[in-house]
Amino acid sequence: MIIAETIAQVRAQVKEWKKQGLTVGLVPTMGYLHEGHASLVDKAVSMCDRVVASDFVNPTQFGPNEDLESYPRDFDRDCALLEGHGCSMVFHPSVEEMYAPDAATFVEILSDMPGQLCGKTRPIHFRGVCTVVSKLFNIVTPDKAFFGQKDAQQLAIIRRMVRDMSYGIEIVGCPIVREADGLAKSSRNTYLSAEERKAALVLSKAVFLGEKLVREGETDADKLVSEMKACIEAEKLAKIDYVSAVDAVTMESVHRIDRPVLVAMAVYIGKTRLIDNFLTEDCAK
Repeated sequence: MIIAETIAQVRAQVKEWKKQGLTVGLVPTMGYLHEGHASLVDKAVSMCDRVVASDFVNPTQFGPNEDLESYPRDFDRDCALLEGHGCSMVFHPSVEEMYAPDAATFVEILSDMPGQLCGKTRPIHFRGVCTVVSKLFNIVTPDKAFFGQKDAQQLAIIRRMVRDMSYGIEIVGCPIVREADGLAKSSRNTYLSAEERKAALVLSKAVFLGEKLVREGETDADKLVSEMKACIEAEKLAKIDYVSAVDAVTMESVHRIDRPVLVAMAVYIGKTRLIDNFLTEDCAK
């Protein structure tokens, strides 16, 4: 596996691959990889001739008092996982390589999409996400890019950005990967104490409850959200940021499940903010 630290290295290698007629897939990550990331690489390997993974903790998507400095990092471990799953090249740039000291250009969606769900309490987050992903698209020029469904709002926003900016890149969404007990895989799970780890199961418990209600025919989105909130509130260590039902494409709030709906949540377990979600259209599968 090639380890590239500069934009020039990535561009030169991708140019060589494309001269050979090879297709290129991109898996953007912030490192500290787990089985969820591995599943994205596996999907990319199955669909592309060569796969590039980025391993970069992007500062522009963190707000004041968020966990930029404490965000977990282990590049050697990341490389072992990536290479073991068939990744062709990892792009591991410095902040200085990705952003000039006087950088003043951002990519931002000006619809209501970034202001919903996670965007309500993280107002600059998706501007940072769109900016770094746009830069990665320009650097790697992939044919396909792979994102996890756990970050469902991010996935919807990236799809919109790609459409609006005419990138010509296929965005492939991949299912949430869970621990054996149901907790969605997350780099932030490492923050949890043993007691908090047990309490965190309330997120997946609420997701499974919501899926069950939809399968049983519930179409009242407000009632669905209310039932899920009650489930979470029964856990004393849990503090709800939001539980919402939104249009799966536009992120606009819905009151009835009469179209593809994303039911998403963010919940604090102690000081750790975790997210989880499900799509109503998947409940029938």
